[in-house]
Amino acid sequence: MSKLLHATYHNGSLILDEKLDSALEGQKLTLMLVEDAESSAQSEMEPKERTQKFLEWAQQYSAKLPPDYKFDREEAHER
Repeated sequence: MSKLLHATYHNGSLILDEKLDSALEGQKLTLMLVEDAESSAQSEMEPKERTQKFLEWAQQYSAKLPPDYKFDREEAHER
């Protein structure tokens, strides 16, 4: 399950804008923190600089594909 939540960091704790489903009680969750663009210093960056920073960040999560890899849209839709 994936869900986008918004929260505020205050005094060492994340305060969620909404409550989580009770079915998640006791489960371990993995968080990926992304700073809100409006409050981020990135909003002051030039668009080219923001793009470059994003590409550097995305490169960490890129997978290496074999040289002969070809995306088959029909095969992807069959799944």
